Amino acid sequence: MNKKNFMLIPVMAAFAIACNSGPVNGTVTENNLPAGDTLPPVETRPAENDFQPAFEGQTRAPGMRTSIEVKYSVVTDKLKKPWGVVSLPDGRLLVTQKEGTMVIVTGEGEVSKEISGIPEVDSRGQGGLLGLTLDPEFSTNRIVYWAFSEPQQNGNLTALAKGRLSDDETKMENVQVIYRATPAFRSTLHYGGRVLFGKDGYLYLSTGERSDKASRPQAQDLQSGMGKIIRLTKDGQPAPGNPFENDANARPEIYSYGHRNVQGLAFHPETGDLWETEFGPRGGDELNRIEPGKNYGWPIISYGMEYSGEPIPGKIARKEGLEQPVYYWDPVLSPSGMTFYTGDLIPEWKNDLFICGLNSMHIARIRIKDNKVAGEERLLADQKERFRDINQGNDGALYAVTDGGKLYRIGN
Repeated sequence: MNKKNFMLIPVMAAFAIACNSGPVNGTVTENNLPAGDTLPPVETRPAENDFQPAFEGQTRAPGMRTSIEVKYSVVTDKLKKPWGVVSLPDGRLLVTQKEGTMVIVTGEGEVSKEISGIPEVDSRGQGGLLGLTLDPEFSTNRIVYWAFSEPQQNGNLTALAKGRLSDDETKMENVQVIYRATPAFRSTLHYGGRVLFGKDGYLYLSTGERSDKASRPQAQDLQSGMGKIIRLTKDGQPAPGNPFENDANARPEIYSYGHRNVQGLAFHPETGDLWETEFGPRGGDELNRIEPGKNYGWPIISYGMEYSGEPIPGKIARKEGLEQPVYYWDPVLSPSGMTFYTGDLIPEWKNDLFICGLNSMHIARIRIKDNKVAGEERLLADQKERFRDINQGNDGALYAVTDGGKLYRIGN
């Protein structure tokens, strides 16, 4: 990280520096709006779909703006298509890169040599080396878990592996693939790929339904690993207490189903609830609070349309027995990685949710009250970056990676 004092500079100047000279320091600003939490919605474009929300505040919640200037800096711009980021115990950051490598980044922006020992990935399209998480006992066992798109003879699939980061940090040792979201399918899209540990000590893995019209119904199929949130032991076995463990017609590892392409997972720091974001089609990106055994509706219901402009078959957004999203975006956010903020650098952010936007090119700050969205703010929109993942560092700042190869530090 740049050791110089942060410069408080206007947005356009910050953007110009970013374009011309690489790493940049700056402050977050938003449309010159006054600070507060009762502003107009941040989205002003017309919706692409004509669905009506199921309840007030399900979309276009009130805008809000952080009351103080928020400083940011680019730690490095030398990453290669980073996809996941997690904080190591000493404050450095372990990063996955889409083409199949991991690196460690220091606070001063030094990027390590690529860590060897990673199994082959299918990096075509949306595939590659995806999300990662550390074992809760990493300080003593040095175990890392990661999701990736694994090539198979009859296609590819979302897989979960684990390995030990060697003492010299040059390779992964004793690597095992502990779970595969079968069946394999010939597609380069919709792998899901986020993984994290819950306080229960079990792994939560998201999978996609692989996008194709032929594969979409598998999101509803309880005998398929596609389009699901999966709950596993450290060895990749179904976690005890899963909602379908005694159902002979369902896979015991399934935690929830009816998902399209989940790239965001996070646990609320106070309630412990699992929240997720998933891509809708054209419109209808979703934020959901996940309950075990529930059906989140895809492809039966959606607030979006086909990319071609044709309606999703059935063209319905609500149906009895299918869960409604807590919030949806139309036009899309393209939500990827996310995290709840628990630090002290920006006290008013406490327990707020931060979601990376790809196509929208900003980070969405979401305030949740009583399991509903009470406010939304856009951060770093002037940077014109596709934000892929975000993690809170040991120093209380947020660290976000972009498809363009940058690692940002956000916080005072």
